[in-house]
Amino acid sequence: MAANVTCPPLTKATSNGVFQGDNPIHFALPLAIVQICLVVVVTRCLAFLMKPLRQPRVIAEIVGGILLGPSALGRNTHYLHSIFPPQSLTVLDTLANLGLLFFLFLVGLELDLKSLHRTGKKALSIAVAGISLPFALGVGTSVVLRATISKGVDAGPFLVFMGVTLSITAFPVLARILAELKLLTTDVGRMAMSAAAVNDVVAWILLALAIALSGTGHSPVIPLWVFLSGFGFVLFCSLIAPQIFRWMARRCPEGKPVDEMYICATLAAVLAAGFVTDAIGIHALFGAFVIGILVPKEGPFACALVDKVEDIVSGLFLPLYFVSSGLKTDVGTIRGLQSLGLLVLVIFTACLGKIAGTVAVSLCCRMPVREALALGFLMNTKGLVELVVLNIGKERKVLNDQTFAIMILMALFTTFITTPLVIAVYKPAKRNSKGDIYKYRTIHQNTELRMLVCFHSTSNIPTMINLVEASRGTTGKREGLCVYAMHLMELTERSSAILMVHNARKNGRPFWNKALTSGSNQVIVAFEAFGQLSRVFVRPMTAISAMSDIHEDICTSAERKRAAIIILPFHKHQRLDGTLESSRSEYGTVNRKVLEHAPCSVGILVDRGLGGTAQVSASNVSSIITVLFFGGCDDREALSYGTRMAEHPGISLVAIRFLTYSNDTNSLLDENFLAEFKQNSSLNNSVKYEERFVKNAAEATEIIREYHRCTMFVVGRMPEGDVIALLSLKTEFPELGPVGSLLTSPDFPTAASVLVLQQHQPGSFPN
Repeated sequence: MAANVTCPPLTKATSNGVFQGDNPIHFALPLAIVQICLVVVVTRCLAFLMKPLRQPRVIAEIVGGILLGPSALGRNTHYLHSIFPPQSLTVLDTLANLGLLFFLFLVGLELDLKSLHRTGKKALSIAVAGISLPFALGVGTSVVLRATISKGVDAGPFLVFMGVTLSITAFPVLARILAELKLLTTDVGRMAMSAAAVNDVVAWILLALAIALSGTGHSPVIPLWVFLSGFGFVLFCSLIAPQIFRWMARRCPEGKPVDEMYICATLAAVLAAGFVTDAIGIHALFGAFVIGILVPKEGPFACALVDKVEDIVSGLFLPLYFVSSGLKTDVGTIRGLQSLGLLVLVIFTACLGKIAGTVAVSLCCRMPVREALALGFLMNTKGLVELVVLNIGKERKVLNDQTFAIMILMALFTTFITTPLVIAVYKPAKRNSKGDIYKYRTIHQNTELRMLVCFHSTSNIPTMINLVEASRGTTGKREGLCVYAMHLMELTERSSAILMVHNARKNGRPFWNKALTSGSNQVIVAFEAFGQLSRVFVRPMTAISAMSDIHEDICTSAERKRAAIIILPFHKHQRLDGTLESSRSEYGTVNRKVLEHAPCSVGILVDRGLGGTAQVSASNVSSIITVLFFGGCDDREALSYGTRMAEHPGISLVAIRFLTYSNDTNSLLDENFLAEFKQNSSLNNSVKYEERFVKNAAEATEIIREYHRCTMFVVGRMPEGDVIALLSLKTEFPELGPVGSLLTSPDFPTAASVLVLQQHQPGSFPN
């Protein structure tokens, strides 16, 4: 009777309130809200704590589910019966499976079947070895488990479930680990993603077989009917659904919002497919996964679906599935030497099958030993899909409590060790740094200028293209311009980030590739059009990383592409009233890290509409570039860049050197550099050189104000000399230096853009 008072049946959805004498957690909706909030808080805190270990969030969610279940907090029966009473588990499981349904629809969106057709023989061989050997070992392990802790279960379904569990590679988790470790563009990363995509599809087919075999019907014909019906459903969807989705995608042009009707129709189709596969007997998740695979990946339609679904599903409902699994996991059932021995056996078998099978085939394909080991560790990654397999096995009474707990811990352990083991055996950055050291890390006249131009969004593109146009020098010059345009994209926990990762690694090419995007991306169109019209080599690239270490991608790319200068956009952009407002302060931190670690010169561009909001053709360029020269290596780099720009027929250069009346500390390097500059530009009518003497800071500032009508200021980041000592300028932004901060301050009246340059110093780049 006391139990009924503590946990009454959840017959109503909402309570009448505490003032009416109702306890809210005795009603379905308030209790579900408490459960969701508790799960989100616990899993997010664990993810934050595990972030320094570079672990994927799925680890934190699995651990959070176990902690909230009977293995830890659930040992307190008052907590367990209050927060997770048995009567609430049906509602919890329903919400969890609904979230999982839509999440697996997103997983299907990540998989591109066209890329499977392009999978090479090497990746296919690795995928087959990574499935067959673990499956065989899983079948062998099932014999041992049936003889000890799983007596009485049906042999057929049990061995298939064990084989599938050990042979799975979690594609979304693997993609995130590769992006986190910056291995996407390496041979290992491309091979792992290709093999994991094949593995994922095969695992779902095997799981469908396992579910069909695990039915409760006594007739041997029933599993056959289930499997054939499932095959017929997939065939029917493959013939009908792509035509409908392509029709929808064609009616969703780039740059316009996707019609809500198409979104609703697709989500309804996901639910309908889930109902059909559940009615067949192969679980509702299969229907959602199949629909996700069949949605076309190109264009805004797939992106709109992801944007509408992913946040609420991944953030709120999916963690419920992990706690639902955690409530079924009781680590306390693993006691005694026999249970611990079986846990060690399962972990050893899982690791041996995946790693040994992958490494053996990789070595046969003549991969280096370290790369083969790294690939083996990566293919051993488990995640949500394995959790789905185990939960279905638990629901179908194929796995008992003890076997279920052992398999959960195995999945947790194998995924946890992946990142540290890969870091230990494979260091691509170190390997790449042993290449030939390139010569030109600064601006040099009469040589090819190699630029790495970075930008955050499409709003940066016109300015960056106009800067590149101004930098290309004299038309017809033998030494040309080579530009690498890098889009900086943040790697988040969202499924859309994994979709970007998947696109970025196709065939090892940047995801802005004409063959992959069919010219639909406006960024590609802009850069390719500029490259063709200006006869400049332009190569679009992308960097997908967390903000904390995206500077490593920039610096590594600059080293690999032998760039002489990196151009970065300032983290503030101009408003309509002319003032600068911050886009994201994290970009300022990225810029400062690049300045510290760059292997070449760096320029930070403060954009005030350089050339307007559209690309300016070469014949229409008319700009005045002002270089403020105080002294020092950065100012010499600024004047070198200005000299390069002055070769353009539409650009005039004004170089102002600031001097004091007692020039006792002038650098010999500055004098020699300026002498050469004046000699080379003496016959160039577009170059004007002035020397201005100042007595104090006010005079220097007033002279700078005289040139506020120019198109762009080019200055050094850390100028030197007597005049700078007089100025004692306040540096609000360290990455801009004192003069750059003055030119971008609200008190300085100018509409000119500002390019702040830092010259690379030999020996400053860490090896």
